[in-house]
Amino acid sequence: MVKRLLVPVGDDEASEHAMRAAIGLACQLGVGITGIVLTPMLPRLPAWPAPAGARTAASSSAGGVPMPPPLARFQELAWAAGVDFSAYHDPDPRPDQALIDAAEAQGCDLMVLVAEGRGAFGEFLFGAQDRAVLAGCALPLLVLR
Repeated sequence: MVKRLLVPVGDDEASEHAMRAAIGLACQLGVGITGIVLTPMLPRLPAWPAPAGARTAASSSAGGVPMPPPLARFQELAWAAGVDFSAYHDPDPRPDQALIDAAEAQGCDLMVLVAEGRGAFGEFLFGAQDRAVLAGCALPLLVLR
């Protein structure tokens, strides 16, 4: 039984599609969403999520670091639809392992990914990383087109 979706997003059109599709699915299934932004090129940024009390608003921050804009947008859309949402930002330089680790740490049961209309994030995720995520992830994956 699915209880929580993990949805990696970036700042592109494909991510907007993933956000809206995941929110629709979450509404149908009555489940929550964890949105994640990966920044492998900037490993010095502090990791999200913020402390428990600070995770409830888009303007909140972990150690003074604001929530990345794609997560703030995702949170706004999810909350407008009445969907439980948590944000997770991981500066891990290995995105495949970061996604797998985040799914486990956040208690996610299904990963929602975008395969087309790639943009910078899609190229990053579905370039050399797609096989690594698919090979290393024990969760079911829903790939959107």
